[in-house]
Amino acid sequence: MKYARPFARLRYAAPLSILLLAGGANAADVDPQYGANPELPDPQRGLLPNMGVPEQAPWNDELPTVPDGYSIKAIATDLKIPRQTLVLPNGDILVAEGSGGHAPKLKPKDFIAGVIKAKGKTSVKGGNRLTLLRDSDGDGTYEEQTVFAENLDAPYGLALVGNDLYVANQDALVRFDYQQGQTEASGDPEVVTPLPARINHHWTKSLAASPDGQHLYVGIGSNSNITERGMEAEVDRAEIWEIDPETGAHRAYATGVRNPTALTFQPDTDELWAVANERDELGPHLVPDYLTSIQEGGFYGWPYSYWGQNVDPRVKPENPELVKSAIAPDYSLSSHRAPLGVDFSNPAVGGQFADGAFVGEHGSWNRADPVGYKVVFVPFQNGEPAGDPIDFVSGFLTDDGRTRGRPVGVTVAPDGSVIIADDLTNAVWRVTRDGASAEQDSGTSQSAAAGDGAAVPANESTMAEEGSAAAADDATMSGDESGTAMESDTSGEQATAPDDGSATSEGEASNSP
Repeated sequence: MKYARPFARLRYAAPLSILLLAGGANAADVDPQYGANPELPDPQRGLLPNMGVPEQAPWNDELPTVPDGYSIKAIATDLKIPRQTLVLPNGDILVAEGSGGHAPKLKPKDFIAGVIKAKGKTSVKGGNRLTLLRDSDGDGTYEEQTVFAENLDAPYGLALVGNDLYVANQDALVRFDYQQGQTEASGDPEVVTPLPARINHHWTKSLAASPDGQHLYVGIGSNSNITERGMEAEVDRAEIWEIDPETGAHRAYATGVRNPTALTFQPDTDELWAVANERDELGPHLVPDYLTSIQEGGFYGWPYSYWGQNVDPRVKPENPELVKSAIAPDYSLSSHRAPLGVDFSNPAVGGQFADGAFVGEHGSWNRADPVGYKVVFVPFQNGEPAGDPIDFVSGFLTDDGRTRGRPVGVTVAPDGSVIIADDLTNAVWRVTRDGASAEQDSGTSQSAAAGDGAAVPANESTMAEEGSAAAADDATMSGDESGTAMESDTSGEQATAPDDGSATSEGEASNSP
């Protein structure tokens, strides 16, 4: 298998920067902008951001890097753009596969960006399906892999409430009837409510169910970087909707979140949290992507301001009254990390990773030097972020600047294993704690099925029995990276996961356009 040489940015970004940039980008990274009060430099504006995506590389005999005391393996390969996962009550794993978007290119820079971003995308077409993974004998190998549902429209967010399985397609929230142990859906899904789908510059629709199962929350990204398509294109965009699953009625729960790519509820507090991809073209160190709690009725700045009340001068007319109400996020992940997945830990994960949130960083495209491309852990204390992020799964970037994979969704299972979707390798990875009990290591602990109204959100399965917590004591795109449709069949060879005996995809599904 042939792979293109590294550093696509040297072939594309550097010449374009010379020709088109009015304001340069510093190639050397500054101190990372982590935490509640990141340092925000002056904006750098030009005709084109200094763009670059690492060329793809194979894994060969390598594996991603995990901390001492943990192991990682690919439990599924040859998928069709896996995005988010859901651990079901019996330990099965559902994987949403697809790629969407209908955004036309507006300016020459859009064509240029498309060429560069295609270098960081798989050549495989999106599956428009859900795949189910099962470890029948509890040995940690998911030998059963079946197509649970197909002919979907770029599915992304997943949630289970009782026997209702919810899927956030790019155009609608739909519902399947689910019975524990099913390996395929028993019928076509029912539409709960349409979702904004015109243009779909940011097509991903994240999803979480409230812990009591009474409401669903859907993240809907903006239709532009910074309103270049006009405000009429932004109606019902850059919002998090609260939806009544019985009637489909919805309201804007929060606004001004440019691209809320993943949602989850914090254990104990039952508070909604999100990761968001912020705006581009203000330089390599603006604007920080973030992890934040979501306040009911809160406004988070887009498009008029960023990180609270820092006015974005590109937006006309301005809205100073709305800016006054803008909420600064809880925690900066630093700029252009492109977080696409988030889930809270549980005690079974163990060690320093027992209390906090895991974030899947898809990686940058609109800066010269790549950042992100890993899964980080944000430690929490007293229910709030406390400290710099810690690398949990890395090694996706090689020493010579190529990339083997790009993390998307992150799910923490009740047994403490961490499930990671990788849409460049087209694999699902599983991280386990060394020395965990056989039941935990297999990922098939038989948690009680969710009762009436109890929710299993897209990145949280039912919590393990209290006794499992004791095991923890034994061990210590830019914004546009969420999946703006630039899928290319000529973007180079697909990175492949190591052959560890994990199952390959069975069956074919309709391809996205």
